[in-house]
Amino acid sequence: MLDEAVRDFPARIATDFLGAVTTYDALARRVARAAGALAAMGVRRGDRVALVLPNSATHVVLFHAALRLGAIVVEHNPTYSATELAHQLADSGATLALVWEKAVARVVQVRDQTALRHVIAVNLAADLPAVKRAALHLPVRQARQTRASMRDRVPAGVPRWDRIVRHATALPSEHPHPELDDTALLQYTGGTTGTPKGAVLTHRNLAANAAQGQAWTGHERGSQTILGALPFFHAFGMTLCLSYAARTAATLVVVPRFDTELVLDAQRRRPLTFVPGVPPMFERLAAAAADARVDLGSIRYGISGAMSLPAQTAQTWERATGGLLIEGYGMTETSPVALGSPLSPDRRPGTLGVPFPSTYARVVDPDDPTRPVPPGERGELLVSGPQVFPGYWNRPEESAAVLVEIDGRTWLRTGDVVVREDGGFLRLVDRIKDVIITGGYNVYPSQVEDHLRTMPEIADVAVVGLPGGDLGERVVAAIVLAEGTSRVELAAVRAWSDRALARYAHPRDLVVLPDLPRSQIGKVLRRVVREQLIDRG
Repeated sequence: MLDEAVRDFPARIATDFLGAVTTYDALARRVARAAGALAAMGVRRGDRVALVLPNSATHVVLFHAALRLGAIVVEHNPTYSATELAHQLADSGATLALVWEKAVARVVQVRDQTALRHVIAVNLAADLPAVKRAALHLPVRQARQTRASMRDRVPAGVPRWDRIVRHATALPSEHPHPELDDTALLQYTGGTTGTPKGAVLTHRNLAANAAQGQAWTGHERGSQTILGALPFFHAFGMTLCLSYAARTAATLVVVPRFDTELVLDAQRRRPLTFVPGVPPMFERLAAAAADARVDLGSIRYGISGAMSLPAQTAQTWERATGGLLIEGYGMTETSPVALGSPLSPDRRPGTLGVPFPSTYARVVDPDDPTRPVPPGERGELLVSGPQVFPGYWNRPEESAAVLVEIDGRTWLRTGDVVVREDGGFLRLVDRIKDVIITGGYNVYPSQVEDHLRTMPEIADVAVVGLPGGDLGERVVAAIVLAEGTSRVELAAVRAWSDRALARYAHPRDLVVLPDLPRSQIGKVLRRVVREQLIDRG
């Protein structure tokens, strides 16, 4: 896909990183030189190459360079602790790691627990425009703060990527390309069981999902400017910002992290047309643009994922842009997008939408996945299509637990409870593992949370099940109070619940927290909330 973008749109800007631009022709040269440098260090087809990097132009280059060699990219969250990195690095068997300077010490600390032969430091400041790079050395407070946010001391003996690649020879064009069914990526995920494991994604998986996305959006190649604020190490950001951008020969406007000021600066400099994100990003960006009087009217489409999209968020965004904001659904195991709401007036806010092109969906009895359930009845969502992964890295039993053969087709058990509505639209009810069983009744936390968020005194909420004696589990609501609210009583919450929830779904306990733990892309981590509440007794 990248080769085709380079061939057809060589002069088009491929990446804009805080104002530093790279055309597709220049990106191809950078990728070839980086691939040559990796090959010179002994990276071969099938080797795992770990990327421990924030979003940056170099991240884009290294992603494509490793894939060009036929190596397997292993993406890691650069803010992870040494322990978390050690598990993933050891499990993947990565032999080379390209690491942000601020994360190098953590990787070096656990190197002996891994198969790593090379740990290489990456200086993100090298990607900045020359003027901004020079400004980092000014003796002023802002320059020191910016430098500290991007750079760090590198332990002795750790080589630097910018020096290595400067002297590298470009990979010859005749070097063999990987095959479609070769593994391209190991993307670590909790999957459907919560145990971190590497989802194997092939070149076919990634290419198919990018093609499906283009068919869905109808975007012409060489016409789009995409915001690259989702973390590239997450499956959502990886597909929408890396593989989809290459497929559509888009300009990718890269920011190292989601920051409304950085995004609005980018919008003024290079107006966006397509924004993938999560609901809090759309909420904050619309509010910040209104305050700063920045026009978002160039943004025709937004796609929201990872968590439920509130109707109010969609309405606010669509008023601010004049475009559409629709919800998508997927998992790391589906590369990741499997369903979406139409990018048209037929969209149905609050639903996951309908299957992507060439994608099949079934709603089945969770206890017997061969038995479909009728429309309107809750069941587990099964997905089949060219974007569905072949399994987990070195975990055949866990792979067999989620991949089932039915009627001659391989289906992924998503672990999500959905309801099929008229028109084939699917509505998410909850995760099977999150369902609370209390007094013999099933309570779906998402439904309770959605209702409690409408209570004026509550800014945010996570509903979990805790041990409840004879009841099995009791429903507990962990809430964040709305601004200006000093307290809220359990009785008031239960009274509010009476409006829409069955009595057995009413919270039996209430815990006030200053905030809720979230993943890197903003999803509330119910598992962590539950562990925190158990620890508190």
